[in-house]
Amino acid sequence: MTMIGAMAMPVNFRYRDVFLKGRPRHDRFDSFRRRHPSMDVGRRAKIFAPFDALKGFNEAVAAKDILYRDKEVPGEEDSAELNRRLEILHGLTFNGRMARANRVYVTVTYYEVCNDINHEDYGLRGQYRTVSGICRNVDAEVTNTILVGETRISLEDVKKIEIESPENFSVPPFT
Repeated sequence: MTMIGAMAMPVNFRYRDVFLKGRPRHDRFDSFRRRHPSMDVGRRAKIFAPFDALKGFNEAVAAKDILYRDKEVPGEEDSAELNRRLEILHGLTFNGRMARANRVYVTVTYYEVCNDINHEDYGLRGQYRTVSGICRNVDAEVTNTILVGETRISLEDVKKIEIESPENFSVPPFT
């Protein structure tokens, strides 16, 4: 009696003759090999690579690990200092030409409200973020925003403003 793997082959096995022929062997340049060339290792590995069956699931689970908190209310001294710095920045970036000439590099820490609709803190709590770059504009009258690089931030959400590299320009740093 012949074996199939570790199991005995039944006498009336339907594919007995095919099994007994064994694995097909092909010469390197025969007609079968020309019609069906071997797959290169890179493409073959791609077939067996893992895939994300639930698209976005890992990101959604990771988003739940983010801790959000309430916005801190600044004290009077902090508010006065922040307003003083904003006035100085407004004077340095009054228009686009002045902003390009002065090239004031700042680091702004601001509060951003949770915008993940699937999170329990959506719209209620947020987190503090920091952005660095050239301050392009401070508009306290019309839009009530500050533009740092490509990021536009509401002045109500700004917690702290610092000069990143005061040696790049001739204006005295915030002290």
